[in-house]
Amino acid sequence: MKRQKRDRLGRAFSNGYQAGISGRSKENCPYQKIEAKSEWLGGWREAVSDRTMGLFR
Repeated sequence: MKRQKRDRLGRAFSNGYQAGISGRSKENCPYQKIEAKSEWLGGWREAVSDRTMGLFR
């Protein structure tokens, strides 16, 4: 069970990162549960930070 939970949260982070790289707004978060939403936003923030540092265009 713990492995499945980690996988879901990891997937949420990855989806958030991809959304941030593509320039989508953080209001487009598809998750309702607080844990998944938090992970998605964390990925989104990291991606936006990477974009501003010039790692992606």
